[in-house]
Amino acid sequence: MTRLSHPLLRKLLSFPPQHVPGQLTPSKGAVLSPKQLSLRQRCSARPGLMTATDMVNYWQKVFETNGIPEARESSQYIVSFVLGAKTFQSLDSKSLYTPLTAVQQEQIQQLSHKRLQRMPVQYVLGEWDFQDLTLKMRPPVFIPRPETEHLVSLVVEEEFQRCENSALCFPVPVPHPVILEIGCGSGAIALSLLCKLPQSRVIAVDKEEAAVDLTRENAQRLQLQERIHIIHQNVSHSSAKQLLLWGPIDVIVSNPPYVFHEDMASLDAEILRYEDLDALDGGDDGMRVIKTILALAPSLLKVSGSVFLEVDPRHPDMVEQWLQAHPDLLLTLRAIHKDFCGKPRFLHIQKQSS
Repeated sequence: MTRLSHPLLRKLLSFPPQHVPGQLTPSKGAVLSPKQLSLRQRCSARPGLMTATDMVNYWQKVFETNGIPEARESSQYIVSFVLGAKTFQSLDSKSLYTPLTAVQQEQIQQLSHKRLQRMPVQYVLGEWDFQDLTLKMRPPVFIPRPETEHLVSLVVEEEFQRCENSALCFPVPVPHPVILEIGCGSGAIALSLLCKLPQSRVIAVDKEEAAVDLTRENAQRLQLQERIHIIHQNVSHSSAKQLLLWGPIDVIVSNPPYVFHEDMASLDAEILRYEDLDALDGGDDGMRVIKTILALAPSLLKVSGSVFLEVDPRHPDMVEQWLQAHPDLLLTLRAIHKDFCGKPRFLHIQKQSS
């Protein structure tokens, strides 16, 4: 992993031992509950006759015993993945109750072992859906969260609104913006925008080589590589000239590191062990990268260009105060949008004319 140098990892204590299954039974010496013993006897008595439903129930119990979060969901995702389905609910009755092959059982066991190590399901499967795209995933590249899909929708809505209000789009309003994504990770935001806005072009920047490589791979798989320019660079070291290869920017979008440093230790083990912690740690106030983006934005954006950010719910007031303290940036907080939990999560900031 590339993030072993992060100070938080050096603070982590050893994790409790696990009951790791082998050949569909908990590891030798593990203490078995009556239900687990019944499951083991059932598996031993019916070799080769395990169904998808049996496997989900079995691994759910094993995950629960080992304190794995979302035990049933994890087992369902793994089993359905091996069977070539997106979700367990999408499997038909025949798939649910037909005995699995030995190869399928082995694949499920191997993937489940990874989950027992607290590896996120997205990394276990090696892919995950975002918006309407299936993207490759691998550690330590940041895993896109469901709420970030709304960030994409906000950008798309703004671009269509802007285009409808512009005479340049007459008679058919078709947005054709130049978009800059800062911190592209897997490419989820950038590639979704390219699909939603077919005339758009995206410049995607990330300081981590693993993220740049994964974004490039996902772009090629989706045949979007001709409309995206991917740059391996720390944005704090970037000059406006490097980022303006297609002219002034219409939209800057970012899901930057915004976790307050003091909150990092309370993150789930899945995150602490596998994800790039620098993609989450926003410094003491969670605004280290946010401030960098806002300071750089005026030299990149067109007049009336926009910045869309995903932030901590504590940040909207902090960002507004920071912008008021830096009037020379000519940036105004135009709107605050809530996530699906009702928390203020997304900021729309606009550049004003001088």
